Amino acid sequence: MAVSLEDRTAIVTGAGGGLGRTHALLLARAGAKVVVNDIPQSIANAEAVVEEIRSAGGQAEAFGASVTDEAGVAEMVGKTGTVDILVNNAGILRDKSFAKMSLDEFRLVMDVHLMGSVICTKAVWDSMRERNYGRIVMTTSSSGLYGNFGQSNYGAAKMALVGLMQTLSIEGAKNNIKVNCLAPTARTAMTENLLPPQALELLGPEYVSPALLALVAENAPTRTILAAGAQGIEQAHVTLTRGISIKGMDDLEAASVILDRLAEIGDPATATIPASGLEQGQVELGKALGA
Repeated sequence: MAVSLEDRTAIVTGAGGGLGRTHALLLARAGAKVVVNDIPQSIANAEAVVEEIRSAGGQAEAFGASVTDEAGVAEMVGKTGTVDILVNNAGILRDKSFAKMSLDEFRLVMDVHLMGSVICTKAVWDSMRERNYGRIVMTTSSSGLYGNFGQSNYGAAKMALVGLMQTLSIEGAKNNIKVNCLAPTARTAMTENLLPPQALELLGPEYVSPALLALVAENAPTRTILAAGAQGIEQAHVTLTRGISIKGMDDLEAASVILDRLAEIGDPATATIPASGLEQGQVELGKALGA
């Protein structure tokens, strides 16, 4: 059965083009009323997406505001009214090696990706709690999960969003607020000269949006990181291995033992997915207590 978002209202940030546009189009196709957000300078692009949605019989409005503008975001949420779905998609790039990157370039990317998502999420959080319903998606990245040369700022921001999702999914559970992450792989202006045309065609942003739709559905999971691109869907995890105990060892000796036994400590066959951060401490206490 097809996913239906009838009678739901969604905000998609940075939706004037690229992934945000295809997310907005698919949410509208599923029946949601969509607020297409982008920065004021790109409001014409957002309005063009709105026209696409309306031409296809959907409901949409455009709103120009930077996700870093608390007052602008508050106004957007206030004018929208009930917000059932928030897709934190807006972002920028300032790629350079860490050695050549200024602190301002680092802060700017953190502000847009991380604080922009925080500001938008905070603006809808209380009303979602009051109504006992909410679906929120953070846009993470393989650059954050696994690293990528020249993207220390971007990677740091994207991994921070995973941490935000982990905690908010726990805090929102009792109020039926489901919080997830999407790690997309899609063609960008940066990849146009790096990949052959066939690969670029396969990496269309429209191939990512079905994963987004799944993460905001009525029966969506929570605390889930989906990776998506080229019509492939994977799931990423932050895992914890069983590890070893260094109980009773001299500190200098223990450090040497850790280095000698890194393969054993990191054995993926013993990995689990903790339900919360407390479980790390429980594993370590268990070893100390002889469990």
